Amino acid sequence: MSATALAVDDGPAQPFLVLSGIRKAYPGVVALQGFSMSVAPGEVIGIVGENGAGKSTLMKILGGVAAPNGGTITIDGVEHTSLGVGASMGAGIAFVHQELNLFDNLDVAANIFIGREPRTGGFLQLVDTEKQREMAAPLLKRLGAGFKPSTPLAALSLAQRQMVEIAKALSTNARLVILDEPTSSLPISETDKLLDVIAALKAEGISVIFISHRLHEIERVADRVIVLRDGKLVGTLEKGEIKHDRMVKLMIGRDIKVQAATAAQAPGEVVLEVIDVRTSTYPGQMAGMRLRSGEIVGMAGLVGAGRTELARAIFGIDPIYGGRFELNGQPYDPRSSAVAVASGVFLVPEDRKGAGLLLDLPISENISLPDLPVHTRNFIVARSSEIKVAETQRRNLGIKAPLITTRAANLSGGNQQKVVLAKWLAMKPRLMIFDEPTRGIDVGAKAEIYKLMRALADEGVAIMMISSDMEEVIGVSDRIVVMHEGRISGELQRAQFSEENVLLLAIGKQVGEGQTL
Repeated sequence: MSATALAVDDGPAQPFLVLSGIRKAYPGVVALQGFSMSVAPGEVIGIVGENGAGKSTLMKILGGVAAPNGGTITIDGVEHTSLGVGASMGAGIAFVHQELNLFDNLDVAANIFIGREPRTGGFLQLVDTEKQREMAAPLLKRLGAGFKPSTPLAALSLAQRQMVEIAKALSTNARLVILDEPTSSLPISETDKLLDVIAALKAEGISVIFISHRLHEIERVADRVIVLRDGKLVGTLEKGEIKHDRMVKLMIGRDIKVQAATAAQAPGEVVLEVIDVRTSTYPGQMAGMRLRSGEIVGMAGLVGAGRTELARAIFGIDPIYGGRFELNGQPYDPRSSAVAVASGVFLVPEDRKGAGLLLDLPISENISLPDLPVHTRNFIVARSSEIKVAETQRRNLGIKAPLITTRAANLSGGNQQKVVLAKWLAMKPRLMIFDEPTRGIDVGAKAEIYKLMRALADEGVAIMMISSDMEEVIGVSDRIVVMHEGRISGELQRAQFSEENVLLLAIGKQVGEGQTL
């Protein structure tokens, strides 16, 4: 079934889950204020809102991880003041989190039944691997998965791993599957597969709550959209009312769109030249490209095309297996990230939590860490210097936090991304590499990140932006470079920008007349 055929003709059935007047407060923060919603069998509900709007708190309450301070939860007519984790699972509520909880060293079936494995062998109670795979097979068939229960998880793409998580949810007899930003790192081809899975779940009468900042996907799959702002329900849109602009206006109270990038001036001199570089993923393929000052170059391609590996090589994390780099016309040999940083080459990684921040440290220390010698006097960190720079960056970037000493872990996704940016902007970059810069970030924060990128380019910084969001690539870039299996398959000037052209290059084909290859 296609994910485009999701309209509800006769209206949803009677709800099996109803939330009424849910309230939740933490010290100093009211996360939910009298929130109410219902979920009917086979209904796809999109939930949207900025980071900090209350979506995560709502999901924790549904999963039994957090107890509300007020309101009721009614399941199949039975009223509860709160749910424990066991009660939530027993009611058929299952989660697929943005950060997948899977094990690369196990096969698909073992991941699906982790902690619930069928046993054999009497007293020893060994895992019955054959039985486990037999149990997994029909779950994968229901989802139209093209891999076997015995397939090692490490061999699967990100979209296929999402299917494994959904199969795990179905193995618990789920009636409601909650998908939290499931497509945040997927290109269009794999996103389509996942949206088709949502259609299949709906056809089986399984309800879906779909949380996403990619509003065009919400438009495509949702029967109803619930909009949260500052812990309150600010609007509900029925099928015929679900439009991008209406959702944005409800979320943030104003209209925001991805504006077509307009450079203030023509790009300047070549900052970085990549010459026949071979990386670990595709050591037999050579990549070549140029990045100029004052230009935002979007890098597109399918998952596994080698974009991130090239970025890591430029930043000195991964070695190269051939070729070379030139920085401002001089040989550039980034044998380590320290060499890259000293050269003014900075990376904003895709995994900001795991690779971009020290979550247990405060904002101020995260910002000062890469440039610590500047804040050091006689081998002692001068906190006053550290805080002064951090406060300046907080004002410049609009980092929302009660104090500059707030732990990075306590910030929203958009504000965490701003902290990653802040630590580099304090050091005057020549080249900034953004790897999936708005992954898991709400529409308002996205607009701010785009504005910051454009401001950097206008100041003469070269920008390389890796993104799987087609709207982002087309809307923000001055030029698009596309990778396919470790090589640059082509580049597009603004007049050539279209989803079709990007996808053709991403699968190794050519784009026709006027192409720049």
